[in-house]
Amino acid sequence: MIKRAIVHDWSVGYAGSEKCVESFTNLYPDADIFMLFDFLTDKERKIIFKDKIPSTSFLQTLPFAKNNHRKYLPLFPFAIEQFDLNKYDLILSSSHAIAKGVLTNSNQLHICYCHTPVRYAWDLTHQYLKEAGLTTGIKGFFAKSVLHYLRIWDVAASNRVDYFIANSNYIAKRIKKIYGRDSTVIYPPVDTNKFLCNTVKENFYVTASRFVPYKRIDVIVEAFANMPNKKLVVIGEGPDEKKIKLKAKKNIEFIGFQKGESLANYLQKAKAFVFAAEEDFGILPVEALSCGTPVIALNKGGTKETIRNGINGILFQQQNASSIISAVNEFEQKINSFDLNKISESAKKYDRTVFEQKINEFVNKKCNEFFK
Repeated sequence: MIKRAIVHDWSVGYAGSEKCVESFTNLYPDADIFMLFDFLTDKERKIIFKDKIPSTSFLQTLPFAKNNHRKYLPLFPFAIEQFDLNKYDLILSSSHAIAKGVLTNSNQLHICYCHTPVRYAWDLTHQYLKEAGLTTGIKGFFAKSVLHYLRIWDVAASNRVDYFIANSNYIAKRIKKIYGRDSTVIYPPVDTNKFLCNTVKENFYVTASRFVPYKRIDVIVEAFANMPNKKLVVIGEGPDEKKIKLKAKKNIEFIGFQKGESLANYLQKAKAFVFAAEEDFGILPVEALSCGTPVIALNKGGTKETIRNGINGILFQQQNASSIISAVNEFEQKINSFDLNKISESAKKYDRTVFEQKINEFVNKKCNEFFK
């Protein structure tokens, strides 16, 4: 019998990568779980890991790790390599950073579900350094040195993976560019049964995200601040909250973090969901589609694959206010042409059942080939 291990980067909340791990534990309840940190609530842990308690690294117990775990970034590669996985036949890693770097031997099969190559070490390096104020000085030199080391380690770690699965064609291209590796695309799971179609819409737009720079909530708020006759509801929280709120006008309402039925309720009632991030895949836009809500999104990244212009939403070309304003105006001109039931149906191809079926088929095929 094949003995399995699931390796995840870390968990500080129930986000997109945790939804994938949830499906892995659905499929392989006997697998042991490893990660650098586990700061989930008991409820979240039960949903994701069922009755398993993850094995965590020495970083879990370091001072301030819970609230400032990224401060220990220079130690992440060393920490992930300390897990002894020699007794396992199959390692299934869920990696947006360092999980793919666990040490394995030639008798072990390592399949990596890659959410993205490390964003802040590759294409977003300069953006992160500028936003953190680390472009100059001793701290800047140290940060750049750490990221340089992380890039070298990351490419070396990619060679420890036997097969890559990418969460979108966009990420498959990045894996090929950075690691020189081919990958199979399997879109991540969306719980469409929790985001039911509602064809009765109210007169407001909605956006939702963590308030961090690359999500570009600031340009969405700026756009609607210049459209005072259109209401925008903003869902989320994060370090950029104060900066974003400074751009807002009276037509923009901030309601904080929402989850479960409350999030679904806003997505169901909104006339459209607005999304400006260049995202790896973008689960929230697909959850909105499942609610029968058209999506106004950037024509890059994962949303370029899930949003069909004029069919289930409107795509815009630039991450700026004027581009979003034009897209909103185009949407309002075409609003009666959208079939909300068909929009909801377009999300079904990303359902969790589809994801789990494709993952299980892929893993079984590779295991049969490797262990024959």
